[in-house]
Amino acid sequence: MKKLLPLMKKYWVYAFFSPIFMILEVIGDILIPYLMSLIVDVGIANQNTGYITKMGCYMILTALLAMAFGVSSSFFGARAGYGFASEIRQKTFERIQSFTFANLDRFSVSSLVTRLTNDCNTIGMVTMMSLRMAIRAPFMLIFALIMAFRINSYLARVFLVAIPVLAVIVAAVLFKARPLFLQMQKRVDRVNAVIKENLAAIRVVKSFNRQDFEEAKFKERNDSLMNTALKAISTIIILMPAFSLIVYSTIIAVLWFGGFQITAGNMGGGELISFITYNTQILMALMMVSFYFMQLLRGSASVNRIIEVLDTEPEIKEKRNPVRTIKDGSITFKNVSFRYPGSREKTLKNINFEIASGETLGIIGSTGSSKTTLVQLIPRLYDVSEGSVLVGGIDVRDYDLKFLRDNVAFVLQNNTLFSGTIRENVKWGDENASDEEIIAALNKAQAWEFVSAYPDGLDHIVEQGGDNFSGGQKQRLCIARALLKSPKIIILDDSTSAVDMATDAKIQNAFKTELSDVTTIIIAQRISSIKHADRIIVMHEGEIESIGNHEVLLEKSPIYSEIFETQQKGMISA
Repeated sequence: MKKLLPLMKKYWVYAFFSPIFMILEVIGDILIPYLMSLIVDVGIANQNTGYITKMGCYMILTALLAMAFGVSSSFFGARAGYGFASEIRQKTFERIQSFTFANLDRFSVSSLVTRLTNDCNTIGMVTMMSLRMAIRAPFMLIFALIMAFRINSYLARVFLVAIPVLAVIVAAVLFKARPLFLQMQKRVDRVNAVIKENLAAIRVVKSFNRQDFEEAKFKERNDSLMNTALKAISTIIILMPAFSLIVYSTIIAVLWFGGFQITAGNMGGGELISFITYNTQILMALMMVSFYFMQLLRGSASVNRIIEVLDTEPEIKEKRNPVRTIKDGSITFKNVSFRYPGSREKTLKNINFEIASGETLGIIGSTGSSKTTLVQLIPRLYDVSEGSVLVGGIDVRDYDLKFLRDNVAFVLQNNTLFSGTIRENVKWGDENASDEEIIAALNKAQAWEFVSAYPDGLDHIVEQGGDNFSGGQKQRLCIARALLKSPKIIILDDSTSAVDMATDAKIQNAFKTELSDVTTIIIAQRISSIKHADRIIVMHEGEIESIGNHEVLLEKSPIYSEIFETQQKGMISA
């Protein structure tokens, strides 16, 4: 918690006053049994109606004040606890935004979602309990014990037996329950994972009629979570009967020995009544402590999971004085090799080539030949394991990361649109772009044709994930979004695969005529998408098999010529 406490700074006033009001409420709760004993032993014993009325008014006033203090403590505690959780959630989300692809490979999406929601909420609840219950319980225990010993120190010895017995039971139960609570958080991750996967791919599930399979998979994980929760609850549930047994046993002992004290004249009836009340308060305080520690176990698991995220340093770090100017869009790979974190096998091996600024480069190869990995090194989505990648003659590791990525537009394989409008989505490329600039980018990406057909045009709603657009439409919108950045380098990672060949040709022509000064890299499966490129790289098992233009590769690259012949036959048969 030391690492998280600075995030409480914004809510320190609430955190300060919540325990103060809680202590005042405890004082009120402690005074009420004492006033009640005075009513019995003084007022009733002496048949003094005025005294009884006065003490009764004091009791009512004390109860009202205690209630007001309790409500105030609850308010301040809730603001501090859940405000603290909000700050932790914000800080954790910001940390996740700084993660590199390598960092994201460590955590599953479902786990990060659970940490940002369930774990942060648990920390907020435990923080609130720490400001209230963790204050109320020990102060109630101490003050009630003081009053019990003040009333009758002989009778108060019963607590010397009851408290240690209850403490041992609580410690044993919590020790056994701790690992179960840790397992519960992991089971929640697994349930969230299957929910996210199923909802994201619900159309695929339905098209393959796999609802029964998905339901069975969910049931297995859901039952696993339920069984773990039941084990934890079954362990904890023993506390209540144990607590009740000790409370009632103590009350019987107090009544038994207190009766002798009253008979001997060493104790008044009112004192016995108040003693029993203090007895209940003491044991209730111990029960609150046990409940607090039970929640603290869940909170500690959540804190560890949040700290794990916050302590994860981005794999990619900037230099102290990074470069913030890019001369041009030239790219150089020098003896580049790459392996994914945790892997011993090299994904890319000894890559060497240069791209002149404004040149168009095509990349083709079989599935798994590391085409995407190659281009991800240019905007530093990953860092090279060996060698160097230069942009504008400068190593990409020397650039300011934000500046570099602003100048390298990347259209990924998975075309993701965000809920909102078309305008809001395209503006991801430039949040200050005018409608004219947006339309120009849409025209270059051959997207304005279908966007202009909507009655609301740029204000047309985009559903989550862009599910109300076809694959080709999503690809063109993503290309427009990238073009709006006015980059020096644009990378299209198989981003026209869902577009028909005629539209693909228009996009390539627009790039050639209107983006002649922009370095363009096109990864494609269709040779027709890259045959116009100045040069084409043929990748095979993480290495460059051949490099040259379309005609040269047809002569010297067996892989390229085989792909070309296969696609030509496919077009003829079609």
